[in-house]
Amino acid sequence: MNKYVFALIAIVSSKLALAQPELTHNDMVIKAQAFVKAKNARQQPTTSVRDIDNFIALLADEFVDEHVRYNFTYTDKAKLRKDMVAKLKDKVVHSQIDIIDIMTGANVVFIKMMESGKIKPAHLDHEVEYEKTNIVSLEFNSDGLIKHIRRHHG
Repeated sequence: MNKYVFALIAIVSSKLALAQPELTHNDMVIKAQAFVKAKNARQQPTTSVRDIDNFIALLADEFVDEHVRYNFTYTDKAKLRKDMVAKLKDKVVHSQIDIIDIMTGANVVFIKMMESGKIKPAHLDHEVEYEKTNIVSLEFNSDGLIKHIRRHHG
């Protein structure tokens, strides 16, 4: 009988040890705000490589950054960083991201935000102005880093 109790305790203990600790609502709100702040910082007239690195630091080593509308996905930090650094050639007149709403679930946060700006991409001869409501979901790993971004563009 004792060995069955011991076996049961061992099984339950191992399952608990492997379970991902759930982030609190406040943890996820703070992480959502940090994501938007870092995303905003990497799209400014004064953006530097350091701003890009701060954004990349929010991501887990194994991550997925999925642009649902465009059926495009990043899974490589080096490629993502390279593409972001290349965008530093764009002229940013202004860019702003404002959080409209935040909803949380089990280690996931949904951010509804208004993105607006005026940029002149390096490959175009004219400026592009935009104002869109977008929804982003962020899923976190056990270290509190982003393991999956789903961008639902407006």
